[in-house]
This record gives sequence, structure tokens and C-alpha cells, in this order.
Amino acid sequence: MIKSVIIDNEKKSRKTLSNFLQKYCKNVEVLGEADGVSSGIELIKKENPELVFLDIEMTDGTGFKLLESFDDIQFSVIFVTAYSAYAIKAFKISAIAYLLKPINPQELIDAIDKYQKEIGLKGIHNKLEVLLGNQSSIKKIAFPTSEGIELVKLNQIIHCEADDNYTSIYLANEKRIIVSKTIKEYDTMLSDFGFFRIHQSHLVNLDYISKFNKNDGGYVVLENGKKLPVSRRNKQEFLEKLLR
Repeated sequence: MIKSVIIDNEKKSRKTLSNFLQKYCKNVEVLGEADGVSSGIELIKKENPELVFLDIEMTDGTGFKLLESFDDIQFSVIFVTAYSAYAIKAFKISAIAYLLKPINPQELIDAIDKYQKEIGLKGIHNKLEVLLGNQSSIKKIAFPTSEGIELVKLNQIIHCEADDNYTSIYLANEKRIIVSKTIKEYDTMLSDFGFFRIHQSHLVNLDYISKFNKNDGGYVVLENGKKLPVSRRNKQEFLEKLLR
């Protein structure tokens, strides 16, 4: 039996994966489940699994943050993600197995077969190093527009602003790109690359913040002079990031 754990912040996703494993992958035993980075680290240390099913975005951080907390990784990883263009590109380059939500049973079976063929830990350290390196080295993001696809360097994005199911992307060259994706999707994509969602409607590149003013409930001043509100809910975490 392959000893495994599931780390995912969505209870429904954990249950679905566990049921699929029980039904389609009877050689995989689930030793336990966790709903975040901190609880996931504790679970791995406690159960010492051979295989970890790891979500990308969780309430208290990312799956990459969890991996970086281990000096010596003694388990294999199959990532589980709803959607992340960055993550998927990095997975393909590093040959790490991954599953897209909602999970397809055949893709799960294929991922387990791939794990078994590679004999678990064989090459896992090198692959994870490549993966984490790819995550930090990706420089551009592709924005689908009405005219096609526009590639933009991350360091040229000042901030993203929500407009219902659309998002306006403001660039350093004063250009604005309107994309038919929600700001939540870009928050997921960019949170590991120096961006922070200061407000329900605003995702900001921290490198472009010149000042935080605590008056009027709190707001930031960007290098271009634009003022954006900071929500009370996100203020403490935001200030901690600024002071690091």
C-alpha cells in the first residue's frame, strides 16, 4: 500500500479525492487530512507519508510554502489545483504530477501510475528544486484580451482593480488592460510574486507602494500618486508584509 495524506483547504475537495482513491486506487491508503500549511506540516511529520496530495492555494499560505519548510523532503508530491497558469507551466517543466479540480478519476489513476513508475522518491528532490526555481523565475503573465493575448512582465504591473467579472490591469507605462477574469483569479496567480490584495477590489504590486496613510480608514499611495483603500480586514496582514 502507498501511504498518503491529503492537504487541501476545501473539505469537499478532500472528501472527493479520498472517495476517488478508495474507489479507483485501492493501493493508496489515506492516513489523514489537513486543511492548511501549518496543519499540513504537522500531519506530514506525524504520519511520515510516501505520497502527499497537496493543494496550491490555502488559507494560511501555499503548497510551495509548505514544501520550503522541509530541509529534507522524504515524500513524493501530486499537486492539486483549481487553476494557476504559473503552477501548471512549472509542473510541466519539472515533470511533477498534478491534478486539476474538479478531479477527473482517470487523471488521478494516471497520476498514481506515474508515481509508481518513477518509484516514488527517485528524482523527487531534483524535480522539486526545478519546480520551486520555475515558480520564482517566471517573469511574464499572459492576459487574454478582446484582440488576442498580451504578454506583460510582472514588474510592469502596478495594480489590478476589480470590475464585476472583469479586471482592469494598470501598467507602469500608464496602459490599462481589461480582462474578462475575476480579480480573485489574479490574486491566486500573483500572491507569491510580491502582490497583495489590500481590498476586495484592489490587488497591488508591493514594489509600487510609496506610502501607507492610516487616516480615513487607511489607504496606500502608489508611486504614480494614485490612492487606494486598505480594507480593515486585510490591514494587519498587509502592514506586516510591508514591514518585513
